[in-house]
Amino acid sequence: MLVLGIESTCDETACAIVRDGQDILANVVASQIDLHDEYGGVVPELACRRHIDLMIPVIEQAREQAKISLDDIDLIAVAHGPGLIGALLIGLNTAKALSFALQKPFIGVNHVEAHLYAALMSNPQTVEFPCLGVVLSGGHTALVLINQIGEYELIGQTVDDAVGEAFDKVAKMLDLPYPGGPQIEQLARLGNPQRHSFKAGQVKGHPLDFSFSGLKTAVLYTIRGPKGQGSDIVLTDADKTDIAASFQQAALEDIVKKTLSAANRHGIKTLLFGGGVTNNQHLRHLFQVAAPSFNYCWPSAGLSLDNAAMIAGLGYHRYRLQGKGDEMELEPLVRIPFHSKP
Repeated sequence: MLVLGIESTCDETACAIVRDGQDILANVVASQIDLHDEYGGVVPELACRRHIDLMIPVIEQAREQAKISLDDIDLIAVAHGPGLIGALLIGLNTAKALSFALQKPFIGVNHVEAHLYAALMSNPQTVEFPCLGVVLSGGHTALVLINQIGEYELIGQTVDDAVGEAFDKVAKMLDLPYPGGPQIEQLARLGNPQRHSFKAGQVKGHPLDFSFSGLKTAVLYTIRGPKGQGSDIVLTDADKTDIAASFQQAALEDIVKKTLSAANRHGIKTLLFGGGVTNNQHLRHLFQVAAPSFNYCWPSAGLSLDNAAMIAGLGYHRYRLQGKGDEMELEPLVRIPFHSKP
C-alpha cells in the first residue's frame, strides 16, 4: 500500500510517500526557520501563509522523488491534530481535496502518536510491546504506555510548557537564535551545570507529570535579577554557558527521573522516543548512565523533527485497524487524545 502523508501542524510543510508503513520512498520537509527566527518563535499567521505557498510544491517534489503518479497512491494520511488550527486546516483540506479528486480514502492521524511511530520506523526489529513512549518536542511532553500500535494510555504530561518550548524560551532570554534547543545544547557543553541550583517543577498528586514554567522563571530571575525586572545585569560568556548548562541539566534530569520511574512502575524495559528534543545528546547520555540495561529506541535524525513520513507510516496502521478511511466531516483539533484501539 502506497500512502501519501501530509504534515502541517506548526511551521513545517511536509509530504512523504511510504510503502506499507515502513519503506520511505520520499520525505520532503520545507522548514520555516528563516521566517520565524527574528521573532524567536512561531508566528501562526505567517506560518499559515507559508503553508499555502509551499503545500502543492512539496507534494509535487515528494511525488517526483518517489517516481510515482498521484494515481498510484492508495491512501492519504494527514495530521489533523494537535497543532495550530489554521495550519491544520490547510493540511487537512489538502488531504480532503486529494481524496475527492483521486477517489482514494484519507485518514486523520494524531501528530503526537506519529512522533512515537517515527522511532518504530527507525528501529523496526528492536521494539517489543508493551513499551513506554516518551514524547519530547517543542509542543508536547508526555509519557505514554504503548500496548501495541493504536493502543495507548497517557500516564504523564506537561501541565504548562513543553520541554522544547522551555528550551526555546530560555534561548531567547540568552539572545540565542531560534530554534533554541540546539543552541542551548551547544552552549551547555562549555558550562558548569552545577553553578545554578535550578529545578523542574513537581505536580502535587501527579508524580509523572511535568512542569517547566517555574524552571524557566528561575532562569529569567538569574538573568534579569529579582522579579525579572533588572536591566543593568551584564552577562559574560561564562555566565551564559553556566546558565545554559544548569538549565539543561535540571530539565533533562527531571525527564530521565520521571521516565524511569514510570518504566519501573509498569515493569517496562523498552523506551520509545519521539520529538525533536530526543536529538539532544546529553539527554541520551543521561539515560544510558542512569539505566544502561534498558532498550532505548531513538528516532533517526530525519524522523525526529516534524515530518510527513511518520504521518504516512502511522496512517497505514490506522487505516488497517479502522478498516476504512475517515469521513469528509473530520475536523482539525487543537488538542486530541491518544487513540485507543478501534
